[in-house]
Amino acid sequence: MQDSSASKNDLVLDVDNVQINYETRKGDVEAIQGVSFKVREGETVGLVGESGCGKSTIAFGIVNFLGPNGKIVEGSIRFQGDELVGRSEEELKKLRGDRISMVFQDPMQALNPSVRLGEQLAEVLTCHRDISQEEAWEKSIQMLKRVNMPDVENVMVRYSHQISGGQQQRIVIAMAMLNNPALIIMDEPTTALDVTVEAAVLDLLEELKRDFNAANIFITHNLGVVARVSDYLCVMYAGQMVESGPLAEIFKNPRHPNTRGLLACVPRLGESKESSVLHPIRGRVPPPAERSKTECIFAPRCRFVTEDCRKARPGFMEIIPGHTARCIYALDIEDQPPTVKKRRIAKETPMTVQSDAPREDMISFDRLKVYYPTESNSVVSLFGLGEKKYVKAVDDVSLRVSKGRTRGVVGESGCGKSTLVKGLIGLEPVTDGDLEFMGIDATQRVTERDTKLIKEMQMVFQNPDSTLNPSYSVGYQIARPIKRFKTVPRDQVKEEVIKILKAVRLPPTYYDRLPRQLSGGEKQRVGIARALASRPDLIICDEPVSALDVSVQAAVINLLLEIQQVFGSSMIFIAHDLSVVRYFSDDIAVMYLGHVVEIGPADAIYIPPYHPYTEALLSAVPIPDPEVAQKELRLSGNVPSALNPPSGCVFHTRCPRRNMLPEDGKICETERPPWRDSARGHRILCHIPLEELEKVEAVVSSPAA
Repeated sequence: MQDSSASKNDLVLDVDNVQINYETRKGDVEAIQGVSFKVREGETVGLVGESGCGKSTIAFGIVNFLGPNGKIVEGSIRFQGDELVGRSEEELKKLRGDRISMVFQDPMQALNPSVRLGEQLAEVLTCHRDISQEEAWEKSIQMLKRVNMPDVENVMVRYSHQISGGQQQRIVIAMAMLNNPALIIMDEPTTALDVTVEAAVLDLLEELKRDFNAANIFITHNLGVVARVSDYLCVMYAGQMVESGPLAEIFKNPRHPNTRGLLACVPRLGESKESSVLHPIRGRVPPPAERSKTECIFAPRCRFVTEDCRKARPGFMEIIPGHTARCIYALDIEDQPPTVKKRRIAKETPMTVQSDAPREDMISFDRLKVYYPTESNSVVSLFGLGEKKYVKAVDDVSLRVSKGRTRGVVGESGCGKSTLVKGLIGLEPVTDGDLEFMGIDATQRVTERDTKLIKEMQMVFQNPDSTLNPSYSVGYQIARPIKRFKTVPRDQVKEEVIKILKAVRLPPTYYDRLPRQLSGGEKQRVGIARALASRPDLIICDEPVSALDVSVQAAVINLLLEIQQVFGSSMIFIAHDLSVVRYFSDDIAVMYLGHVVEIGPADAIYIPPYHPYTEALLSAVPIPDPEVAQKELRLSGNVPSALNPPSGCVFHTRCPRRNMLPEDGKICETERPPWRDSARGHRILCHIPLEELEKVEAVVSSPAA
């Protein structure tokens, strides 16, 4: 429970012992049980936990937006001293969007695609305030300027599909702030955003909190984000609050096994697979209908569990004033770091080992280009005249992937990462350049490639739901490539499928299950199993963990590392989370607008000298440690169009380091930058001399980095 000694005058929200049930055909199901917390003016309370633990249900319960079968059966929710439980729908409508605002995860679901943005903003004011349409329009313009929206007047007359994702989220935030609410509920507001856009939005939220002094509830599964924005932290598990306290105290001294487990799942920026181990929480969150009422709800997954834990649900134990944990052993859990360090090789770093040993290339591509021709409606183009234009998704990229190693590829959305791997695997036609896989030309489309070539190069996609057929069993879908590529004789196919299921930590009973009967992490394991079915030499992973909970993410990362060690597979790993890429990869390539701008061993990429773009990416990464000092370097503007990329250096329109060059970097606008070699294969594409880049301070100051 939170410290009650603070002044009651600044208390905005008081949630006390709330229980939320949902009516089903089998009776009431308990979704939230005994949750209590307080939110004060100018304070941000973070709610964290795995999917299905009840974070969003609490948010919807505050404004009684639970649907026709949801209800608050016990407890009290007091907003500015007034009870909300039992209030009529008409009374709550007056509060929603006025005194209490909400920012949702997906701005496209919060915005009406058929109404201009200015009209949607003005409606928030005219619905709750007695003002004219003209005054509401002007106030909306002022608020858009306040949230740093560029070209405000034009944005007001656009539709939601005509602006970027980051701008859409700024619109939703502006709508939430228009009536100067006392309470703002933010439900995963940055999950779908690029790391650079996410950093800018989080900066904005902190700035608005200072200026408007509103109370905030911030819901997320990202521990790095919550560490950056929250003052107070509440950890949820299976409908219960299991730990709460000041943010810095919980990160420094977590006392519930679930909190410790969540922290142990997350790689810190700078940690690698050679220096640390991720420890996923075993099992998964039980659904509401299957939660025990006679034992600690976390007992089936807890590594500290004893028979005493199974006798009754534990109450809160106070660690220090204001910091409590729902665990009978909260005071006795040993004080150990969340990640267990491995013994490092004496007098050798991974970078030294990498550079000294010559390695055979598994796949190599030189000056690879993937262009998309664009359609034009102009009269000139209709008669076949004029210059044909192309979207230069991948432009002149050269990379190598050595046998048994992992090449990470990072960059913002639209930089060409996914298009690059689609060109490699043959899903997109290669416009120009050389592509060799195991010494064989692989520039053809997948339909034109030799079966043996396809067999040795497989892919794990971001969303397993879009790649698994819902009508066929898991076993059938894994068996199909085994039969197609004749990996084993036909009478041994089922036995091989079961072996692969065991390799991805799924029991043989999953052979007959359908995709809808699996969790998100289990579906991704099936996707990995299917990629392994042909025993490939190269596995391409396109954002394989971005949609997963931190615990499931850690389990999948560990699984991929184990597969690489056992099978000796080479991998290409694409992700937007630079901490995950650093942890998983041996070598990294940084892409921007279809070009590789920095390349080298993983540990070289994360220390100076940096390419200015890499430096900005690293400074935007949310770090799950509130005590870590991180440089703040933000990119201005949006990523330029690949249809008409900037001349010279493609990054010059957003580069924060141009002032390090004479005449503020005018050369960047006209001349393509040279490659500058640092050491051990580390190369940077930049006009700024290497000796100047080496003077730049490290982005993160921490022992891990």
